[in-house]
Amino acid sequence: MRSMKQLSLAETGFLPKAGKQTRKAVLLAEMAKVVPWCRLETLIKPFYPKKGNGRPPMPLGTMMRIHFIPQWFGYSDPAMEEALHDVPLLRRFAGLDAFKDVMPDESTILRFRHLLDKHDLAVAIFAEVNAVLSEKGLSMKRGTVVDATLIAAPSSTKNEDKKRDPEMTQTKKGNQWHFGMKAHIGVDAESGLIHTVACTTAKVADITMMASCLHGEEAIVFGDRGYHKKNRTLEDFEKEGDLSVLTPTKKPAGGALTEEQKAFNRMLSAVRAIVEHPFRVVKRQFGFVKVRYRGLAKNAGQIVTLFALTNLWLARKRLLPLVGEVCPFSMKCRGKPLYFMESGRKSSVFHVFYDSPRRNSGVFRESLRG
Repeated sequence: MRSMKQLSLAETGFLPKAGKQTRKAVLLAEMAKVVPWCRLETLIKPFYPKKGNGRPPMPLGTMMRIHFIPQWFGYSDPAMEEALHDVPLLRRFAGLDAFKDVMPDESTILRFRHLLDKHDLAVAIFAEVNAVLSEKGLSMKRGTVVDATLIAAPSSTKNEDKKRDPEMTQTKKGNQWHFGMKAHIGVDAESGLIHTVACTTAKVADITMMASCLHGEEAIVFGDRGYHKKNRTLEDFEKEGDLSVLTPTKKPAGGALTEEQKAFNRMLSAVRAIVEHPFRVVKRQFGFVKVRYRGLAKNAGQIVTLFALTNLWLARKRLLPLVGEVCPFSMKCRGKPLYFMESGRKSSVFHVFYDSPRRNSGVFRESLRG
C-alpha cells in the first residue's frame, strides 16, 4: 500500500499559496475591510457572556466572523464547525490558529445565533451598518424603490409533526404556487442600498406593506404593479399628501397601451431595476433561496442580517481603503456628486424624473411639481 506524500506547509494552507486568488478569498478579504467590526462588537458586547462565569467564552470578534461566514457561503452549524477544521482560509478569517486555539463546536455557534435572536440584534446590526454608510455619504434618502421577493420554505410533511411550518403560507404568482415567506425591502433610489426590511408570510400582498418599507423622508416612491392604484399611474397621477408614488400603467382588458404609456412604463422599469440588485446578491451571490429554520422570527433575523451584509457588499468598492483613506466614491466617479453611480453614469432616477422633466408628460410633470 502506497504511503501518502508528505505535504509542504504551503500545500496544507497554513502559508499563502502562490497563484490565483479564489473568489472566496477575495470576498473574505473585502468584507474583512468593509464590515465595521468595532462598532458591531460594541453593539453586542453588553449581551455577550463575561469571563468568570464558567468556561471562558470565545472572543466576540471571532464569533461574529463565524456567524457571518454561513451567511455568505450557506453553511449549516455542523458544516461550519467542520469547515473551521478543514479550511485554513476560514480559520484565518475568524482569527483562529489550528495549533493554539480551540475550535468552536456547532452548539457554541448555535448559542451565539440564539443570543442575537433573543435580543433582536440582527435589526440593530442592520441599523448600525446603515448608519456607517450614511456617515460615508452613500445614502441621500430623496427617493425609494419598493419591492418584495418570495423565499421558499419546505412544503413536505415528512417530519416529526407531520405538518408544514404553520407560520408559512402559500401564494400564487402567475400560474405558479409558492409556499414560504416574503421579504419586503425599501431601496434608496440613488445608491441602491437597502434602508428598510420587513418580513411576512407569503400571502401578504405587496401593497399592504409599502408604508413599512419607507423611511419617511423620501419625496418619491417607485413600485411595480403589485403597488398599483389608479392615482399612481401616468394618466391619473395624484400625490398622496407630500409623497409621489409611481407605478406602471396596466394594460386594459381587451385594449392596448398607448405609445406614451409604453414609454413611461419602460422609463419606470429602468429606474426600478436598482431594487433587483440586492435580491440578486442574496439569492445568487450568497445562495439564500430557501429558509433554514421554522417560524418567521428566526428566518427574519437571518434575512435582515443578509441584507445588512448585502449593503456592505454593494458599497464595498466605495468603502475599500484607497491610499490609506476610505473613499466613498469609485475611482471612475472622480469626486462627482453622489447621484453619479459606481459605473460613472448618472443615476436614472435623477436623469428621468428630476433633471429632465421635459421628457415626462405635461400632466405628470405639473402634478409632481405641485
